[in-house]
Amino acid sequence: MTGAPGQLALPGLLSDLEVIRKDFPILERTLAGGQPLVYLDSANTSQKPQIVIDTMVDHLERHNANIARAMHQLGAESTEAFEEGRDKVAAFLGAPSRDEVIFTKNASEAINLVANTLAWSGPFQVGPGDEIVITEMEHHSNIVPWQLLTERTGATLKWFGVTDDGQLDLSNIDELITERTKVVSFTWVSNMLGTINPVAAITRRAHEVGALVVVDAAQAAPVLPINLAGMAPEERPDFVAFTGHKVVGPTGIGVLWGRGDVLAQLPPFLGGGEMIATVTMAKSTYAGIPHRFEAGTPPIVEAVGLGAAVEYLGHVGLDRIHAHEQAITGYALAGLRTIPGLTILGPADAAARGGAISFELEGVHPHDIAQVLDSRGVAVRAGHHCAKPAHQRFGVQASTRMSSYLYTTPAEIDALVDGLEYTRSYFKLV
Repeated sequence: MTGAPGQLALPGLLSDLEVIRKDFPILERTLAGGQPLVYLDSANTSQKPQIVIDTMVDHLERHNANIARAMHQLGAESTEAFEEGRDKVAAFLGAPSRDEVIFTKNASEAINLVANTLAWSGPFQVGPGDEIVITEMEHHSNIVPWQLLTERTGATLKWFGVTDDGQLDLSNIDELITERTKVVSFTWVSNMLGTINPVAAITRRAHEVGALVVVDAAQAAPVLPINLAGMAPEERPDFVAFTGHKVVGPTGIGVLWGRGDVLAQLPPFLGGGEMIATVTMAKSTYAGIPHRFEAGTPPIVEAVGLGAAVEYLGHVGLDRIHAHEQAITGYALAGLRTIPGLTILGPADAAARGGAISFELEGVHPHDIAQVLDSRGVAVRAGHHCAKPAHQRFGVQASTRMSSYLYTTPAEIDALVDGLEYTRSYFKLV
């Protein structure tokens, strides 16, 4: 395959793709051996635009101070910038209230926050006889916390299976989600299969039986327009988690959005500074949301950077980014299908999936594929992608995964396909 940015008139391809790519300085890198970087690992972590880098540097150079403590100008500026980051995230999610946005260090911590607090106390407390429902396609971050919860409380863990074409098997949804169900937690978009799951339908069923719904949006937030306030109440999840480094933001910061009335009834997750109202040696009382769940000095400059990141995505337009992702994904699926011995895992239709495409190449270990591609400047991921149960469902130990984003070009997909053809010849499969 051959091509170049802008040469292919793919429906949905960003018309200003070359301009957008100039916002990401790392994409201009040349790697060892003189190979230009072809970055196809955005489901792992996305690259950062210059505006995010500059915003974080400016904060450190000119406004650095702790927040909500220091009674001086720098402290006020830092606090304002941090809380402005919260405002921008709330707008990005279409959250009904800014106070429903809690900063964590990543999506994993956000899900753990919910799972742990549900084990401790309050009207939503999980106990013996209760059931937690997840799915077979989850990232480990949305499996292990619920396993720990059931081990600690005596509750039972159940899960949806996955069909041969990589979709959730919802045929037994009424048997899985019952009056005993306390929590239903699932991924919006699979990081391994790419599957886009029906959030509204699953949430509606869970709410019919009074269960709370937790959605892992780590792979959805980067590309899907989210408007929580615009969702019908019965179809709106109770919690949504995502991570900053996948939405062109920094590492070290994540987000938990939660319904305000639910958050207000959960116990604190961590104890320390700023999450309290009063402290005596005998007893403490706690701050309101969101600060109740943000103990200690938070990731300040990371929150500022995340605000710049989601604002950047908003300027590009999530509708446009999603259309671009579908166009590139469709192009990639078509190209991968030309490789003899290559099997794609997950849905065949680009419209039913995100930009993460996992695949096997007969006769070559995924790690070897990744190393050969890397020698040609093509960065992909190899392994189980923190989704071992999903791999086991399809009878494989590991896979190679390419993942695109708003800056991915058809030429980069061509480089991947050419690299896979080279891999076949390198291992004498032709």
